[in-house]
Amino acid sequence: MFDAILNLFGRSPFAPLQTHMEKASACVHLLVDLFKELQNHNYAQVEQIATQIGEFEHQADITKNDIRNHLPKSLFLPIDRSHLLEILKIQDQIADKAQNIAVLVSLKPIELLPAFGSEFNEFLSKNISAFDGALLIIKEMHELLESSFGGIEAEKVRTMINEVAFKEHEVDLIQRKLLKKLFQAENEMSYTTFYLWQKICEEVGEISNLSENLACRVRMTLELK
Repeated sequence: MFDAILNLFGRSPFAPLQTHMEKASACVHLLVDLFKELQNHNYAQVEQIATQIGEFEHQADITKNDIRNHLPKSLFLPIDRSHLLEILKIQDQIADKAQNIAVLVSLKPIELLPAFGSEFNEFLSKNISAFDGALLIIKEMHELLESSFGGIEAEKVRTMINEVAFKEHEVDLIQRKLLKKLFQAENEMSYTTFYLWQKICEEVGEISNLSENLACRVRMTLELK
C-alpha cells in the first residue's frame, strides 16, 4: 500500500484525496438503497446494506491512515500539508457519518411514517446532492493545480463551492419542516422509534453540513494561493 500511495502522489498530489473521496462516495450513495429497503420493510436487506457501508467506511479509514502515515515529507506540495490533511479529515468524517446513519437505521425494525415520507426522501436527496457537489470539487483539484489555482478554473470551482453552500441551505429548510412533522407524529410511535428518527434526521443533515465544510476548506485554499 505504501508504494501505491507514493505512486498516487507521483501522478498528482491530489490523487490520494480523490481515491479516498471515492470510498466516501460509496458510503454515501448506499444510503439511497438503505432507505429504499427500509421503506419496503426489507429489514434483512437493510442489515446487508448497512454492513456494506461499514466495509466501505473501513476501506476509507485504511486509505486515510496510509495517506497520513506515508505522506512523503520531501514531496513538494502545491498547498500546505496541513490544508491537505484537513480536507482528508472532513472527507473521512463524511464516510463516518454515513456509517453512523447505517448503524442507527439497522438497530431495530422501524417504519418511515407516511406523514413525513415525501419530505424525508427529498431531504435525503438534497443531502446527497450537496455531497455530489463537494465530490465534483475534489475531482476538479488536478485541473486547479494545472491552472496554478487561478483564472477561469478557479472561478469555476468558486461557483461550484457556492452551489454546495446553497444546497446546504435548502437542506436546512427541508429539515426544519421534516422535524416539525416528526414532532407532530410523536404520539404515533414509541419513544425509542421517535428518538431514532430524530437522530437519523440529525445525522443525515450532517452530510450536507460536512460537504459545505469541505467546499469551504477548498475555498480557503484558493484564497491563500
